[in-house]
Amino acid sequence: MRQQYHALPAFPITVSPNCMLASSAILRRQQFLIRSLGGYSNQTHVERMQGTKVVAGTNLEADAETILRTITPKLDPNRHKGQAGKIAIIGGCREYTGAPYFAAISALKIGADLSHVFCTKDAATVIKSYSPEIIVHPVLEESYNIREEQKRSICAKVLAEVSKWIERFDCLVVGPGLGRDPFLLDCVSEIMKHARQSKIPVVVDGDGLFLVTNNLDLVSGYCLAVLTPNVNEYKRLVQKVLNCEVSDEGATEELLSLASRIGGTTILRKGKSDLISDGKTVNMVSTFGSPRRCGGQGDILSGSVAVFSSWACQQMPAAKEDSSGSTPNPMVLGCIAASALLRKAASVAFENQKRGTLTTDIIECLGKSLEDICPAI
Repeated sequence: MRQQYHALPAFPITVSPNCMLASSAILRRQQFLIRSLGGYSNQTHVERMQGTKVVAGTNLEADAETILRTITPKLDPNRHKGQAGKIAIIGGCREYTGAPYFAAISALKIGADLSHVFCTKDAATVIKSYSPEIIVHPVLEESYNIREEQKRSICAKVLAEVSKWIERFDCLVVGPGLGRDPFLLDCVSEIMKHARQSKIPVVVDGDGLFLVTNNLDLVSGYCLAVLTPNVNEYKRLVQKVLNCEVSDEGATEELLSLASRIGGTTILRKGKSDLISDGKTVNMVSTFGSPRRCGGQGDILSGSVAVFSSWACQQMPAAKEDSSGSTPNPMVLGCIAASALLRKAASVAFENQKRGTLTTDIIECLGKSLEDICPAI
């Protein structure tokens, strides 16, 4: 029987695939009815949100609001700058500047005190222009900028620059807007190794997942790592690790097996319902968010996971062991909280903007959405 965590109410629990199948069937019937009625009117949106409550009654659904209230720190005038979270994004190249910004600004909107971005020189000025709130470090290099004989010394220089900061951070997010330049990925691999040695939590998203899929040793056996794959990224992970194709019917057991084979790394499988597993438990967050699938929502999620995971890690020293001698996995807690908050913010943004909803609209709803669940005062 698998080990379970029980320190928080209704979280997490081990489930059978039959429960997952039943939940999926309910969702399919609801979606068929909605499509038959047609449209995305306000009433339809409300009906969809109400419909998800049926799934929330299953033993697969996480008690996300309780977790959010438990791990979100109270605002305290006696705390100083940085104690509510210092997050760093490793990503951003000349082609992709929006993704690292979305992740970094989302962390601040949720309540982190400081948000850094380590990016290439070409991306730095652009990212700085988006917001003065973000601290930008133009230290990463791409291969087109350097000669072959310089690569070793420049990689060492990049690592030295990041290492000066890394132990100050509560969590790293690796991958948003990173690109796939081979030299840049080699440098980021060294950064990830250093973060692991320093026991810094790491959230891997976007092109960071491309890097990790081809070099599983970067996260294998590291319990403070989180992978946040979308449909295609998850498919590549399953093919690489389990040597098979994705099975929708056995989604729960497959995710358990995948996380277990990677050594207990937490995986947040994004989809209509987000599934989260560390190889011991599976949790689902299925609250309806938005039918608008604008790009950048995954970047919001990665920044959010970083903040909530770091907050959960802060709570762990004070967590009391239950009768089974286990404590909650803070990375799983962070994933559940981030997934639920993003869905709530996306729902609010869609109510206001409908088809015109953009990632920036969702980001603007993060603070109010968290406030509705965890009032600051």
